[in-house]
Amino acid sequence: MKFQLLFGSLLSQTKVRHWWLGILLWLVLVAPAQASVILRVAIERGVNQVKVGSNTPAIVKDSSGRTLGNLPGMSAFYAQAVPGGVALDKWQSGLFWIEPTGKEGLVYIGDRWFRGRTLVIPSEKGLDVVNWVDLEEYLYSVIGGEMSSSWPQEALKAQAIAARTYALYKREQQRRNPVYDLGDSPDRWQIYKGVSSESPATYTAVDNTAGQVLTYNNNLILSVFHACSGGHTENVEDVWGNPLPYLRAVQDFDQNIKECNWERSFTPAEISARISGVGNVKDVVPEAFSPFRSVKALRIVGDKGSKVIKGEAVRTALKLRSTRFNVTRREDGSFILQGLGFGHGLGMSQWGAYNLALRGANHLQILGHYYRGVALTPIKAK
Repeated sequence: MKFQLLFGSLLSQTKVRHWWLGILLWLVLVAPAQASVILRVAIERGVNQVKVGSNTPAIVKDSSGRTLGNLPGMSAFYAQAVPGGVALDKWQSGLFWIEPTGKEGLVYIGDRWFRGRTLVIPSEKGLDVVNWVDLEEYLYSVIGGEMSSSWPQEALKAQAIAARTYALYKREQQRRNPVYDLGDSPDRWQIYKGVSSESPATYTAVDNTAGQVLTYNNNLILSVFHACSGGHTENVEDVWGNPLPYLRAVQDFDQNIKECNWERSFTPAEISARISGVGNVKDVVPEAFSPFRSVKALRIVGDKGSKVIKGEAVRTALKLRSTRFNVTRREDGSFILQGLGFGHGLGMSQWGAYNLALRGANHLQILGHYYRGVALTPIKAK
């Protein structure tokens, strides 16, 4: 069963008080069907050794599922890559499972505590260490990593649904990977710090939206989000090239956030070090803009040639907060970039969600504003 998020414009209302459609959705969204989903989250990849353990006595199993023995609780052990597999304490095997005992059992990987269990497996570059964790328990951590737990609960709920959808979308994309579904970093995945970023507020946000995801034409959406857009989000094709009907540009509500206003200064030598093949940089020229003044193409002119950087590479090549900026050249030859926004500017603005929640919007209105024409759907186990 699913429900279309068809909300009217938020922009015409100065005070968000009466959200009748949202209330109706609350009445019909009673106990959506839930399905248990286990995520495989890579915590370490391609390392020679890693510290592992458990807060309770842990069962150690080999690749066949045979129990090899136990690790004592609150003790650290190093798993090391060896020819033909992994060495752990007194054992050697093709791979190891570490499973904590008891309801309160947690595993230790590297320098953090996690729910679930641990898989230590050889890779081409050493060891991969993967946390197998229930989706909803994974989200307890992600919500606290992506947003402050002190933020309004409706913003946290919107983040929970967006993060759940994003994780499952990426899991589908990784179907061919036999080892893991996701990583734990924000560059390609979501921020996952383990239990250190959990809180009562994140438990509430996840539990109250349990099993709910966003779909378009019965398919999971790419529910990307970012810190702030600086006043207007972008159409996805202006950033990543391929259009998607639900990632459309909308007016945002994050202009008052100081983190959305930034300035960077570069010397010509600093730009030359980041952009190869142009020599000594003489000029930096924005050549193409999105309808909302984000830079789609940036020409770097040097004494050995010029290079045009396009799309998201504009932000990543110079390590900028966003692509919405102006360029000014100083008399000393340095370049000043003054910008708005933090992140790629697609999908939900987290600071925008924060401000909408303060105005009285519930999580469904927030999601319906940033992801256009989507439906709220119970997940299905696969």
